[in-house]
Formats: sequence, C-alpha cells, structure tokens
Amino acid sequence: QVQLVESGGGSVQAGGSLRLSCAASGYTRRGACMAWFRQAPGKERERVSHIFTGRGYTYYADSVKGRFTISQDNAKNTVSLQMNSLKLDDTAMYYCAAQAEIGGSCFFASGYAYWGQGTQVTVSS
Repeated sequence: QVQLVESGGGSVQAGGSLRLSCAASGYTRRGACMAWFRQAPGKERERVSHIFTGRGYTYYADSVKGRFTISQDNAKNTVSLQMNSLKLDDTAMYYCAAQAEIGGSCFFASGYAYWGQGTQVTVSS
C-alpha cells in the first residue's frame, strides 16, 4: 500500500525559506511523476512543481519559478521541495502526490492517484 507522508511545513516570515519533504513508502513507479500541490483557503488546488522520478526532469508553476526547487532522493524514496524567498501568497496547505502509472498527465491533480495528508505553510509579513 502506497503511503505519502509530508513534513517540514511551518510558519516563516516573508523572504524566508522552508524545505518540505515527502516520504513515499510502498511506491516503486520509477519514471512516473511526483508532485507538490498547494491549496489556500477558498482557492482551487494548484500544482506547484513536479518531477519525473526516472530522469529527474522538473517543472514549476510560473508563480514559484526561480524560488522553489524540487528534488528526489531515490535511495530514500523521498521528494523534497526547497522554498526560498517565500511570499505571503505562498501560504497554503501543501500536498505531495504520486502517479499510479507512467504516462498520465503530470500537470493536473487528476493525474495523481496517491496523496499525502498535507503540511501547512504559513508566510507572514
């Protein structure tokens, strides 16, 4: 059974940094996408970044490009999101997601079968 567990959220002042981690157990779809999504109150879930777990190709939403970095550690079966220069608009619940099979869309939430419980990121002024 696949389980995704996020960690690393918290409260930080604008301009600060946080590092989120997603530990995947029971997950061995090398080549499929893993992603970070976020959802702020009253807003739709938004894809922040995703990575192809095989070759390591990465993609970012325009809103975080240049500030966030997604990475993978295959030995530990984890995916991390380094978030720098955080802004008030980055405040949201952040979710880790993983595809069940290779080949589905990596850009939309519907393409992911497995989700973590989320970790809260709060950015204050």
